[in-house]
Amino acid sequence: MGRKEDNIKKATLLMNKPEFIRNIGTAAHIDHGKTTLSDNLIAGAGMMSEELAGKQRFMDYDEQEQARGITINAANASMVHQYNGKEYLINLIDTPGHVDFGGDVTRAMRALDGVLILACAVEGVMPQTETVIRQALKERVKPMLFINKVDRLINELQVTPEAMMEKFTKIITEFNKRVATQLPAPLNKEWQVKVEDGTVAFGSAYNNWAISAPYMQKSGITFKDVFDYCVNGKQKELSKKSPLHEVVLDMTIKHVRDPVTSQKIRIPIIWKGETDSKIGTQMYNCDPNGDVALMVNKIIIDPHAGEVAVGRLFSGTVKKGQSLWVSGMPNQQRVQTVALAVGADRIPVESCCAGNIVAVTGLKDAVSGSTVSTLKEMEPFEKITHYSEPVVTKAIEAKHMKDLPKLVELLRSVAKADPSLNIEINNETGEHLMSGMGELHLEITEYRITNEHGVDIIASPPIVVYRESVAKRAGPFEGKSPNKHNKFYIVVEPLEPEIAKAIKSNELPQGKIKDPKAVARQLVEMGMDKEEAKGIVLFKDDNALFDNTKGIQYLHETMELIKQAFEEAMTVGPLAAERVSGVKVKLMDAKLHEDTIHRGPAQVIPAVRSGIYGAMCQAGRVLTEPVQKVFINVPQDFMGDAVREVQSRRGVIEEMGQDGADAVVTAVTPVAEMFGFASAVRGATQGRALWSTENSGFVTLPGELQPQVVKEIRQRKGLNPEPYDANYYSA
Repeated sequence: MGRKEDNIKKATLLMNKPEFIRNIGTAAHIDHGKTTLSDNLIAGAGMMSEELAGKQRFMDYDEQEQARGITINAANASMVHQYNGKEYLINLIDTPGHVDFGGDVTRAMRALDGVLILACAVEGVMPQTETVIRQALKERVKPMLFINKVDRLINELQVTPEAMMEKFTKIITEFNKRVATQLPAPLNKEWQVKVEDGTVAFGSAYNNWAISAPYMQKSGITFKDVFDYCVNGKQKELSKKSPLHEVVLDMTIKHVRDPVTSQKIRIPIIWKGETDSKIGTQMYNCDPNGDVALMVNKIIIDPHAGEVAVGRLFSGTVKKGQSLWVSGMPNQQRVQTVALAVGADRIPVESCCAGNIVAVTGLKDAVSGSTVSTLKEMEPFEKITHYSEPVVTKAIEAKHMKDLPKLVELLRSVAKADPSLNIEINNETGEHLMSGMGELHLEITEYRITNEHGVDIIASPPIVVYRESVAKRAGPFEGKSPNKHNKFYIVVEPLEPEIAKAIKSNELPQGKIKDPKAVARQLVEMGMDKEEAKGIVLFKDDNALFDNTKGIQYLHETMELIKQAFEEAMTVGPLAAERVSGVKVKLMDAKLHEDTIHRGPAQVIPAVRSGIYGAMCQAGRVLTEPVQKVFINVPQDFMGDAVREVQSRRGVIEEMGQDGADAVVTAVTPVAEMFGFASAVRGATQGRALWSTENSGFVTLPGELQPQVVKEIRQRKGLNPEPYDANYYSA
């Protein structure tokens, strides 16, 4: 029996002992070495050949990942490692670093208890490193730090041992500063990383060696030895004396808590149900005999097995043939297979208990982020909040009409597998809109549709997603029903930024409000007038509907239709039929017909919608556009060229600084102007610029550009080029 088979056998035995399980991930800025590290850990644990580790990139088993040299999917693997004479099962998820795939990182964090955050010894803590630290801490996933590419620091930058230590101290201090500000006490102190306790390791994932304080004591190797090995080109020797997998997996087992302990900290944060309820207690104790509570964090589309749901099991045991509920779905679904994931392989098992990361087929209604349980009415896990939202859209159609049904089916699966993609299927025109985090995100998805699933498609050039808002307060505006028997008086105004932010981060509930009084209290705490807050009816995206009327007959019966009209108006705005954002809609008064027949959906919905649109016209409709933060590292001589490139794209330079010999530029630029930036900035700086972007929300489009942009959007959507004014809605 080979070492891999032996390990698989051990893994299936250990998966029933939660105290010997560790669920960890890797996360970092793009190109800081996550996948190379993961490969070496797997090779070290005997799951693939050591010669290929770091070169084969086992975790990047998708051919696009191999071709582009980046990680796109969060990949899972399980391995066994011995520590202090005992064997442990380590479930590892390797996450992407590119900003376009940030959604995958957030979803992976939900399944983990600990995360290895990599920082390149040369580049230090980068913008995306900061984002992944924030994502991990928000989910209460314990961070450890691995300072990678130490050999580059020594050999390429030729630093002295003193300068090397100085650089390490700077990275650790920066890292701890982020931990201290993101966490409440006492965790903000407890979770800081320190060299002496072994929560920091140093090494070269590519050359397969690492070192930490505990391992130095065990092996007698010092930093000076490490320096000498690197300078004299003896890294292979070093990797035999201080192998990466041993140092890192030891650190993981010692510092990451097992699922039973971790869930006590994590469940109150990621699940907002009653903690003392039966299922709450079962998850808190990671109880294998309790009801099933599974959070799906990834859907894999397998050509043979169909859709495979991979997720973290917080309580209960999932068995083959079992019937489970997917939250929000009407029918139970049968589990067809249960498996542990190892890279591209899945090892079938009969059942899998709480504390594991498990792969299940048969849950056809599950999407990434679904809650799956044996209880029909289980309170779902907290919705996963993404730090950025889809801002770039492409229109996609099938090249050959015969492929249309297959394309629609495929787009539905793709939307399930990747919730950070927004897909709108239009069966009337056959044109489907796909919105993603950036150009690369959409390119990869198109490539998969064509090459992996064999559907030829035609894609439009990328278009930017805008939002609509209002400049000031206006109204009451009268919206009349087509039969003139019902009238609604509506006021709109900009929603307080703090409240809009709270809706986005899920502090305020989307959808049906279960406890309006509690929500009203939250709104008052955020500075809203008490009388106004009392009327809260609904939040939709980052907009809010209030009922500030007094004692109107039949209003209660009509409220569901008013909500529906509000939701429709917020999805398609009156300026350019884009989504509405940051608007407060208040119903001030209404006159309703006493006969139910005369106030049905065909009367109430258009009346309320006209009222909202008319009030928005009076309040001054504005278009907001998505912007990105751009970080550029470039040699001093080329700084002027890089800055000119940013400024020619309506970019605003926020700060300029220095990092060693390089200039560091931070700017904010509109996404609409960023297409083709990669090749332009390479050309302008002879390929010497290192740059990264981070989505930074929406800002108001400059007034002089608005008429032209609105006209273009409306023409593209087949609408009258000029938007209607308030008179149109009062007719």
